[in-house]
Amino acid sequence: MESKAKFLGHPVHQMLVVFPLGLLATAVVFDLVFLVGEDPLMAAVAYWMIAAGLIGALLAAPFGLIDWMAIEPGTRAKKIGLLHGAGNGVVSLLFLGSWLLRESAGSDPGALAYTLSFAAAALALVTAWLGGELVSRLGVGVSDQAGLNAPNSLHEHTPQTRHVH
Repeated sequence: MESKAKFLGHPVHQMLVVFPLGLLATAVVFDLVFLVGEDPLMAAVAYWMIAAGLIGALLAAPFGLIDWMAIEPGTRAKKIGLLHGAGNGVVSLLFLGSWLLRESAGSDPGALAYTLSFAAAALALVTAWLGGELVSRLGVGVSDQAGLNAPNSLHEHTPQTRHVH
């Protein structure tokens, strides 16, 4: 099923989702670094990584919803897409809770903020797998012309030239 929201021939959701995934995962890494070394700068970096990751999630989600709405009802892809999207909504809410707890906590966010971000990261592994299942196994967001010798994705946007003999 070809994506309904594309930019230069590629699905927008698949392009944008790397930002929240990377930023939120990096926030967890900085949390771990803080827990080991107790450097307050690491807690501050995690705080801002979460903020940026949440903004990225807000940007990526609508494009995923557009593609999900185009999936045929009653299919496995529709069910997996619902789990993927709802799960990522929960991931975002958990990270949002962690971020809000950090706002007033100062240099040490506290156990609840860490618990929320670590739980969100664990759930994100599941939802990322579901996203991979959608694309790699079920073909959601994959061009109908996909193949080992498929034309360049920009090909469909360029006018066809006629060869005169």
